[in-house]
Amino acid sequence: MTRTRTRSHTPLLASAALTAGAAVAGGLALTGWGVFVERQRFQLREATLPILPPDAPDVRVLHISDIHMVPGQRLKSSWLRSLGDLEPDFVVNTGDNLGHRDALEPLLEALAPVMRYPGVFVPGSNDYFAPVLKNPFTYFTGPTGRSAKPPASLPTGALHTAFGNAGWISLANRNQSMAVKGTRIDFSGVDDPHIGRDRYTGFPLGAVNQDASAHVRIGVTHAPYRRVLDAFTRDQVRLILAGHTHGGQVCVPGMGALVTNSDLPTSMASGVHRWRVAGRESLLEVSAGLGTSFYAPVRFACPPEAVLLTLTASQR
Repeated sequence: MTRTRTRSHTPLLASAALTAGAAVAGGLALTGWGVFVERQRFQLREATLPILPPDAPDVRVLHISDIHMVPGQRLKSSWLRSLGDLEPDFVVNTGDNLGHRDALEPLLEALAPVMRYPGVFVPGSNDYFAPVLKNPFTYFTGPTGRSAKPPASLPTGALHTAFGNAGWISLANRNQSMAVKGTRIDFSGVDDPHIGRDRYTGFPLGAVNQDASAHVRIGVTHAPYRRVLDAFTRDQVRLILAGHTHGGQVCVPGMGALVTNSDLPTSMASGVHRWRVAGRESLLEVSAGLGTSFYAPVRFACPPEAVLLTLTASQR
């Protein structure tokens, strides 16, 4: 008589269940960190860039971006107000200030100490349209497109009026010269390339010998699309300031950003980089921004930031 032996699968099933349980618990812990801790771990990143004319005094620039303000964000508001203590020489705001239809008043209250200083700004799509609920995984398939459902409009006009009343200059498809501590800075900016509103207008036209006088060119955009970076660089811009990427928002430690929500390489999702085209080179400074979409309130290995740049005299 042949005996058959039945092998119990109970230990294997228990092991698999423990592994799955550990994975779920780990995922929940990481999500909790990203939602409740990382996205509110505000940081100030600093960099020194030698781009000014020889012998020019240092100029301190506060770069803020992607605030995505929502009513009730007290910690973010308090941290934004503290940035006024930095006493920058001027401020560059690269858009996506609003994250809710009722966010204008809390945004302006939080920015009031910063708006005491001269500044320039460009809008992002979330200065025009409220965020909409989307499948978050589509973010990893490439630049996000427009929603099938028309998004609600935001108080864009009131936002821009408030900025203008504070002395901030709109660079949405415009250019402007500004004297900062005796140095002429020529700005050129575009409206948000992510929604196709960019129209590059070049740089200010002045006296016939204006290029012979000491000056520096700075380009400003919300989304750092290649076409915009190339246009700035061909026009001999020394520095380009951008936001939009959120630094990747969800990054892999040791690897970095997985996406930039644009055609910018992921290796340039945040920080200072060199952008080259047609034998010319610009410095590109991308802010990881201060907020997230209302519907995707998570950051991982990519804390929110403002950037303080010290522009110094170049040696060339």
